[in-house]
Amino acid sequence: MKLATKYNRVTLIASIIVFVFTGVIYYSVIHYILTDKLDRDLAIEEDEIAAYVKTYGKLPQAGSFKEQKVSYHLIDPAHDFERRYFYNDYFNESEQRIEPGRSLIRTIEVNGKLYSVTVTKSRVESEDLVRIIFLITLSITIVLLVTLLLINRFVLNNIWKPFYEILSQMKAFNLADKNDIQIEPTKIDEFTELNAAVASMSLRVKQDYRELKSFTDNASHEMMTPLAVINSKLDTLIQTETFSDSQGELIGDIYVAVGKLSRLNQSLLMLAKIENNLIGDQETIDLDELIRQKTRQFQELLQSQDINLKTELAGKQINMNKHLADMLINNLLSNAIRHNYKGGEIYIHLNEKELSISNSGSDDELIASKVFERFYKNAASEGMGLGLAISNQICNLYHFKLNYAYQDTRHVFKVSF
Repeated sequence: MKLATKYNRVTLIASIIVFVFTGVIYYSVIHYILTDKLDRDLAIEEDEIAAYVKTYGKLPQAGSFKEQKVSYHLIDPAHDFERRYFYNDYFNESEQRIEPGRSLIRTIEVNGKLYSVTVTKSRVESEDLVRIIFLITLSITIVLLVTLLLINRFVLNNIWKPFYEILSQMKAFNLADKNDIQIEPTKIDEFTELNAAVASMSLRVKQDYRELKSFTDNASHEMMTPLAVINSKLDTLIQTETFSDSQGELIGDIYVAVGKLSRLNQSLLMLAKIENNLIGDQETIDLDELIRQKTRQFQELLQSQDINLKTELAGKQINMNKHLADMLINNLLSNAIRHNYKGGEIYIHLNEKELSISNSGSDDELIASKVFERFYKNAASEGMGLGLAISNQICNLYHFKLNYAYQDTRHVFKVSF
């Protein structure tokens, strides 16, 4: 969820809660004020009736007047009650309809007799006034919310523009690119600090990258030279001297160690190049034809291990470096052969969406979260543990997805395009 969306959502929810809460209080206050005014009008009418009785010694004429009704009832003195206000219905004779009303009832003594006096007023005008105030308040609230959303959408988008500019440049940032990050001018202090920090960071990263690249190139070159010298000296030594069996075994071990060290150096150098995106020259490759070529190259090894190879290849073209495509297929296929057993099986399936290579092998499931880490291998493996790490980096470079699964006693590596 984007920050602006999150902010708008929180603002909208908070505003609605505040408006609902204050609206209830506002309605209650208005209703109380109007009811109090209605009660004062009823009290005035009550005072007028009391004054009339005191002056003339009799009750004024009962009846219905404009939005007001007065009625009297003779009651037993033993049933005297307190003066009180209450809500009831008011029948509007002019419009012949029942309306909400408010009444005041009290007792009054006239010539030794006790009467109940009920004065009722219509609450229609008060209710209409409350309703109008409510609608006006609701309309203003809606206008304020819409205005707030529009302001947040357009003003905030303009305010956050420098952030999205620097973000897009960071996404497109490439260590091998000579262009530096361009700083967009802004009057907001936080974005100014962010721009300065990003620019400074990019310069440091590029400097570190240049130093690392230089170190990697020099280290690889310097390592290859002594390795070549060792191999050359060993060849000369073998041709010029006669050795015992034990000495020959020692020299053979040295050959193996030097060869392993040479392959390790080349693998680490290849990983560094892939991770830093230093390999270009992409071309369209027929992946199905490349797999057929690789299976022919491994045919003798498959026969020596008595491994049954089954393929189901559909036509599939991918755009990538030919050397990396060859290395990817070579690593996955050699891994399936190396970790298989005599008389085992390998099944290769290729379609438009994915490449799947499954093989029989040990019953021990590999740890899926670590299988593509450098130098990860099981105890029986004789490799260096870099083949799958290189394959995973190749897939990441071209936005493929390499997954491992253990299904039906088979190890399955799947490349999703």
